[in-house]
Amino acid sequence: MKLSVDERWDIIDKISKETVKFGEYRHTLKDALAEITVKPLTGIPIAIAVLYGFWSFFGAFAGFFTDGFLVKLFDGHWLPWLQDVFPGGLGNWFYSIMVDAGHMESGVLVAADNCFESFGVLTSGLFVAIGVVLPAIIAFYLFLIILEDSGYLPRLAVLIDTVFHKIGLHGFAVVPMILSLGCNVPAVTATRNLETKKQRFMMMTLLAIFIPCGAQLGIMLDVIPEYVGFVMLYLFLGFFVFGFILNELIPGKSPEMILDVPPYHMPTGRNVGRKLWARLRGFFTVAIPFVLLGVVFVNVLYLVGVIDWLANVFEPVLVGWFGVPKETTAPLVAAFMRKDLAVGQLMGIQEQLGMVAFNTYQLVTSVVLVSLYFPCIATVAMIIKEGMQDRGKGVITFLLGSLAVLMAVVFIWGGLLHLIWIILGVA
Repeated sequence: MKLSVDERWDIIDKISKETVKFGEYRHTLKDALAEITVKPLTGIPIAIAVLYGFWSFFGAFAGFFTDGFLVKLFDGHWLPWLQDVFPGGLGNWFYSIMVDAGHMESGVLVAADNCFESFGVLTSGLFVAIGVVLPAIIAFYLFLIILEDSGYLPRLAVLIDTVFHKIGLHGFAVVPMILSLGCNVPAVTATRNLETKKQRFMMMTLLAIFIPCGAQLGIMLDVIPEYVGFVMLYLFLGFFVFGFILNELIPGKSPEMILDVPPYHMPTGRNVGRKLWARLRGFFTVAIPFVLLGVVFVNVLYLVGVIDWLANVFEPVLVGWFGVPKETTAPLVAAFMRKDLAVGQLMGIQEQLGMVAFNTYQLVTSVVLVSLYFPCIATVAMIIKEGMQDRGKGVITFLLGSLAVLMAVVFIWGGLLHLIWIILGVA
């Protein structure tokens, strides 16, 4: 049935009378807050304060539970108990994989006294996953959900839109970027918000290389607490430097952002709790099994001599170009399974080698290499999935392009850090 123009306007009038309220507009505190958080002059200081609060809460929450309770539980009770009751003992291959591989001191195999050094599935594996990563993940997602539900994230996207346009992206890119600080897997999925293939390729590649996940950040806070800020600054700088280069090299357009900014809301406890559990459930079902599998994988490679062979092969590059010991090979292999596990292994290696053979600056460089190195297998799988949906038969070209960027970044940005240490006279 066709309606005349007058009939259409009659229907519009009826709908508007039922839905539109007329009255005097009152400028509320919520309106004022909404305005000042999107204006650069006031919004940028507020954004810095919010992100600083985010980081402070993340470190304090994770440190309180990890150092205050879980380190004492795992190192003081769980590890000694397993070393006493688990069959086999030091030197047994199954015991080495599951509990404690031990380390050599003056030609004698000695048991580990902490879970970072033990490298066992039931010790290092569980400690990394539950003792370090879980508190960090809870802290990260709790704060992120509050920012989401309050309506601040869209305003942050508007605020930094100009900055991201310099590298061919737009303000929407802040969503996968912040998600990536929790986990790269949902962050790769969130790149669907970007309009063009060029933007999605750039964002997936840059996220996989430069943005450490919350699990990795949790370990970094325990391994190099005083240098985490420097590492993050170096990685973010690389994100924008190589983003600018990719934008110049890759053909395509970067359209403007059109965004509906919602009003501010007070987050509800029920909503926050549901979202938090939904994201933690994924951690328990996906991340923890990958951590344990990664420990098994690396320990088996140790036992059959593959790690030592790879260390000797790559020693000239690791020592000469990156300035790190050849023992870094094992964490780089583990990084393909879980990067948080790899950073945890670096701490154990430093404790075994000593500060003379593996100093703080080499440890910081190794942490950066683990971050830049090939993304974990779960992220790779998600990139392939998104690439197939986006590119179809061109997914091979897509992956080869990402791999080429990865190799260039690792050698250039990783080697540059070694050069910085040399210039500063500490390497």
